[in-house]
Amino acid sequence: MGEFEVRAIRPDERTAVDALHEREWGGPYVVAHDSRHDLRTLPTLVAVDDTGAVAGALTYHADGDGLEVVSLVAAVPGSGGGTALLAAATATAVSRGLSRVWLVTSNDNLRALRFYQRRGMRLVGVDRGAVDRARLLKPEIPEVGDDGIPLHDELVLEWRANVER
Repeated sequence: MGEFEVRAIRPDERTAVDALHEREWGGPYVVAHDSRHDLRTLPTLVAVDDTGAVAGALTYHADGDGLEVVSLVAAVPGSGGGTALLAAATATAVSRGLSRVWLVTSNDNLRALRFYQRRGMRLVGVDRGAVDRARLLKPEIPEVGDDGIPLHDELVLEWRANVER
């Protein structure tokens, strides 16, 4: 696992981040909890490796008591960039006095469930049929996801400050 500098995106890094979003989400839009998000308009953190290359990006939205991770993508999964970005998002939330970091993933994304739970996040909700509804906003969402799992539901995970894990 490498060392990364994590910071706010710079204008000259937008193309690299957009390419990650294209690879992971098919473009700059994601749909979660019945909302369509344009990742280009959200605050973005990048993990930059020792060569200056963008190794990952995390976009977020903060309001109320929480910071929502809208997208987290690593150029090379397993390299440590995602872990560094999630830690930075948590630090951002804490510095703003927010008590939780939360996100939504789909029911087929077992890799993400492992990743987030290993980093202290807990499963706190299931929105049955949310992905089916999301297809109305983004029809290219497939019917079947990773590992041949039918894609229907959103899972909500969160980390809370000062809560026993």
